[in-house]
Order: sequence, then C-alpha cells, then structure tokens
Amino acid sequence: MIKVNMNKINTIDYLLKSSEDIWQKYYYHPFVKGIEQGNLDKNKFRYYIIQDFLYLEEYLKVFSIGIAKSTSIDTIKLFSKSLFSIVENEMSIHSGYMGKFKISKDELRKTKRELDNISYTSYMLRIAYEESEVEIISAILSCALSYELIARKMIKDNPNCINDDFFGKWIKGYSSDEYKNDNRNLINALNTLTENYTDEKLFHLNEIFNNCSKYELLFWNFSWNFNNQNEFL
Repeated sequence: MIKVNMNKINTIDYLLKSSEDIWQKYYYHPFVKGIEQGNLDKNKFRYYIIQDFLYLEEYLKVFSIGIAKSTSIDTIKLFSKSLFSIVENEMSIHSGYMGKFKISKDELRKTKRELDNISYTSYMLRIAYEESEVEIISAILSCALSYELIARKMIKDNPNCINDDFFGKWIKGYSSDEYKNDNRNLINALNTLTENYTDEKLFHLNEIFNNCSKYELLFWNFSWNFNNQNEFL
C-alpha cells in the first residue's frame, strides 16, 4: 500500500493530486471550451441546464443528510449555509437561463434524467446515507470545487469571456468570491476533520472523490453529446 505523507500535504491537495488527470479533461472539454469561447451550441447548453437543475434537486438532499449526520454545531452550520447558498445563488443562475430558454416547470417535470445523472446522484446519496460527514464533504467537493476551478481557468485563458452576453453570467457565478468562500469553508472543514486520518481512511476518501470526479466528466460528456455522437474521453 502506498504511504501518504500528510505532514507535507493536506487532504484536499491529496485528493486533487490523485484526480489531476480527470480534472485536466474538464478544462479542455469541448463543452467547457465552448462556454469559454462563447460558441457552444445553445441547444446543448439548454439541455445541460435542465439536467443540471435536476441534478441540483438531488444534490441538495446530500447536504440535508449531511446536517443530520453532523457531529458538531460547526458542521451543521457548514451544511446549512451551503444548502442555502445553492438554493439562493446557484439555482438562481439556472433559473435565469431557464427563463431565457423558456423552460417551463412542466418541461422540467417531464424531462427524464440522463442515466449518468441518475447514477451520479444515487451514488452521492448512498454515500450520504451510509457514511459520515467527512465522506459527504468529499463527495460534494468534486462538483463544487471543479466548477470554481473551471470558471477561473476560463477567465485565465480568455479574460473577456466573463463579459459574454450569454455565457458570462454562468462564468461570473462560479468564479465569484462568494462561491469561492463557500468552497473554502468545505475545504477547511475537510482538512480539519481528517487531520488524524489513517492512510486507509484517506484512500477511502480518495475513492469517493475520484468516483465523483469521473461522474463530473460523464456529465460534461452527455451534455456535449446531446445531438452529437462524438464522445470526449
């Protein structure tokens, strides 16, 4: 078994390092680059917005279970604040685009979740129901942190992308200081709660984080492949 020297690296850095190859695929994925360059097929983006809204409905439940699984007031506050932030901020981004696309509640209700979407949220919910607050945070961070880093990489590669008339709102939302601060709270909690974790426990967190990271890539894939048979793998 490979030893992890946690005196030199904290938990989130260890998880990010172990999933680096997967995350690099996010940054150069054609769907992501299309948002950055402002030339993504809007039908693909429309489909993504619907699927991501359906995803967020289940994602919120993971935070709710995290509240119930919390072993301290601090962690209860962490999950509660994150839950509120998603409802008030992240879902408002989606609502804005749903307005632009004229997506009705009836269309949302009738739209079937992609199989990978179902599998992803089912996996996260299983982790939430069966494991502890620490595993829940590890599962959550694959999604939450990847969106921040993707948006910030977009701005680094193309500073003007944030001013795009259509996609700029998405980029601004996920690169905002408020969104970043929510992620830092999750990261700080994870690092603190795992200070004395054994290698075995860390490897387990790594498995969860990597699985969720792979699901994130699948999400970009099926969004890109809407009316497109070419996969980016």
